[in-house]
Amino acid sequence: MASTEPDPPAPIEALTTADLAGALRLSEAAQWNQNEADWRGMLALGQGWAIHAPEASGAAQLAASTVVLPYGAFAWISMVLVLPEFRRRGYATQLLRHALAHLAAQSLTAVLDATPVGRAVYAKEGLCDTWGFARYRREPRAAAPASAASPAVTRPVRDSDWPAIAALDAPAFGADRQALLRSLAARLPGAARVLEAKNGRLRGFVFGREGREASQIGPLLADDMASAQNLLHDVLGTMTGPVFIDLLDRCTALMPWLEQQGFSVQRPFTRMVRGALSAPGDPSKIVLVAGPELG
Repeated sequence: MASTEPDPPAPIEALTTADLAGALRLSEAAQWNQNEADWRGMLALGQGWAIHAPEASGAAQLAASTVVLPYGAFAWISMVLVLPEFRRRGYATQLLRHALAHLAAQSLTAVLDATPVGRAVYAKEGLCDTWGFARYRREPRAAAPASAASPAVTRPVRDSDWPAIAALDAPAFGADRQALLRSLAARLPGAARVLEAKNGRLRGFVFGREGREASQIGPLLADDMASAQNLLHDVLGTMTGPVFIDLLDRCTALMPWLEQQGFSVQRPFTRMVRGALSAPGDPSKIVLVAGPELG
């Protein structure tokens, strides 16, 4: 008679840079956008865990992953991924619960951005909906002519801008994440731009990064939709390849312009939180998030 006992839990190990090749396979299998720089960056800013499984050759391969990124009083959970051939073994749930227990032991609130499929799974683990956003994609196109500047001219980020960027970002996001923003500025300098008022006050900023499938613009914070559109306009004008943006649901005023730029919706996401009544920060100035893996 076959045993009805559940499979024993798989060993959970640290996810390290030695797993980068396997991590990229996880992103590819899920059709997610992370490249090696993304994985390296997340492991540098936080930590991850893995479940390894034997290959036919006997060597171990990365079968499942999760990553947490600490941001002050809360931490981001991301990259809950399983290779297709190892799904339905409980690996994702096992790693998720491990990450949640790790954060609870440190009194850190857990936050994540869920796909529609993942949302039901996370709700069972005590995470609650807050606000939403959606991913949009623009296909490759020719670069805009140099004369096609936005009505309000934006400029590249300067070293002297970082205190003002932090002052705008930290209340909106809910924590200081300068380490992340500086890493994005280094990865895609052409997408790191700010918009100033006449008195020198920062009205908005934007960053971006290259990805496995497309470049991603975000985060973008701005006083209003006109400022956000100016920042997006000047960054998009430099990009010829495919582009992703993750736009908050409240920013519908930008939709007609984004459609003119060739963007179409891909899928929705829900920001979820465990251990608090609402997501950290004040999203009223957030237009684009950095991505569901980063916040």
